[in-house]
Order: sequence, then C-alpha cells, then structure tokens
Amino acid sequence: MTKRHIVIATRESPLALQQTEIIKNALLELHPHLSVDILGITTQADKRLDVLLTEIGGKGLFVKELEEALLDGRADIAVHSVKDMTMDLPEGLVMPVITKRSEPRDAFVSNHFASFAQLPSGASIGTSSLRRQTQLRALRSDLNFRMLRGNMNTRLGRLDKGDYDAIILAAVGLNRLGMSARIRAYFSTEESLPCAGQGALGIECREDDQAVLALITPLNDEITSRCVTAERALCRRLNGGCKVPIAAFAEIHHGELTLRGLVSNRDGTRILRSRLKGDADHAESIGLRVAEELIQQGADIILKEFQ
Repeated sequence: MTKRHIVIATRESPLALQQTEIIKNALLELHPHLSVDILGITTQADKRLDVLLTEIGGKGLFVKELEEALLDGRADIAVHSVKDMTMDLPEGLVMPVITKRSEPRDAFVSNHFASFAQLPSGASIGTSSLRRQTQLRALRSDLNFRMLRGNMNTRLGRLDKGDYDAIILAAVGLNRLGMSARIRAYFSTEESLPCAGQGALGIECREDDQAVLALITPLNDEITSRCVTAERALCRRLNGGCKVPIAAFAEIHHGELTLRGLVSNRDGTRILRSRLKGDADHAESIGLRVAEELIQQGADIILKEFQ
C-alpha cells in the first residue's frame, strides 16, 4: 500500500530546517501525491552551547531526540547531516539513503583577512572541532584556537562582534543557507581533511517500515553512499566520534575508490595518515584496511589520550 503522508523529524536550527526542505522537495518531486509535515525538535546539543560536545556526550546529542521520535512513531524519517551521525545506529533504525554529496571542504571565514596564511601570529580562531584544530594547528602553531559552538548565525554573529579574527566552518552549510559570500577561502582536503560524511545528508527511518523505505530509497546516491560507507567503516573501527581528531574522506573515479584517513594527537604535533585505493564495490573493507594501517602506525595509542 502506497504511503500518502509522512512526518520528517529535524533539528530546529536554520541549517537543519533548510536541509529538511531539500529532502521534502525531493520527495514531493518523486511522489506528487505525498503530504509532508515537519516535526522540529530542539536537541540537547542545541541547548547546551556553553560546553564542548565532547564533555556532554558527543555528536550523538544532535540526533538522539530525533531517533526517539522515530522509535516512538512521532516521525517516519529523520534528516541529518551525515557528519553528525553516530557510527552505530540504535537497534531498529537504519540509514538507507545518503544523498549526493555537496561541497565537502572546510571554509575560512573572516572580516579582516583574506586567507588563513594572512592571519597574524596570535590571531584568535573559532572552531569547536578537534579535527580542524589539530590539522590547522599543525600548519600554524602560532595561532590561538578557541571554542565556538552554536548554529551558523550564532557563530557568524560572534565573528562580527569581534570575538574572533576568523572562524572555520563547513562550507556546505554556508552554501545551503545562501551565505557563500561569507567564505573568504576554502581549505584544500590536504590542508584540512574532512570528517566522515561531511557534505552529505542522510535519511534515517525504522528498519521494518517497508512503505517508507519504498518512498525514500530512490533518493540514495550510490557513489556518495559508497564513499560514506568507507569513511564510516574507518571511524567505526577506530571508535571515532567527535571526541577524537579523526578524518576520513573518500572519492570515486572510474569505479575506483580512494580513501584517505587521518588521526592526530591533541596539539597536532603528530599526525598519522593512510591512503588506499580499491574497487568501489568493497568500500567497507577499504575503510577497515585504512583503519588497520593507522592502528599499525600507532593510532590506538594516540586515541587513548582522548578516552
């Protein structure tokens, strides 16, 4: 039986709502008969902006309440930034759809400096991402990296008040909110390797809801899905969430998947890297093999710093 109405759970930040609109419009284009309601939820991570995510449970707090809405039947699907997803989903839930990846790179945003290289020694940089901090500290150990949390408008507002000389954000968020003009420069993936899933949206639903699965499956992008499978396999093997500086980024060209992985210590003075190419059909195993190579280099010892 064809489902004619669905409820989408989402965080209530402007970016999350915009991303939900993207999925809603894609579904309506595929299924013109469908009616869609949006259930906005303010998560614990959105409420506790005064502390680092690592101190209150990690990125899982961005999705926990949305997943509860799926499990208790208040919502049929939830839309997430894949980078915010935990590596293991709750029992009974699946993420069968990963949409085509948009811009994966990190962005340099500043009102007074055109690039990261132009920042004067001692400049204040806002980011709460350990992954970004450690990689960029390795490039510029003379800068002052400080915590910055909140939605996109909050972070930009802090920059505009003069609290920071520059801030680092995921470029895709600025693009989706029509704020591309705020980007002064992009970091190459060599300078700042993205986190697993950056730039992609995921749709989560109940594993046994066949009607919903039939509705949403056509939105899956096979290339992005395989890349993200490799990236998440690496992170899962390393037990990596936002508490640890792990990066993973895969690309597919002519059926060949290339995965780059990175693990760093807290101050960026020791960065381990691994890279592997293989058949895109074996994305999961490529992710596990890159993780094993990082472990052989000492990643498990470095990661114990953060436990």
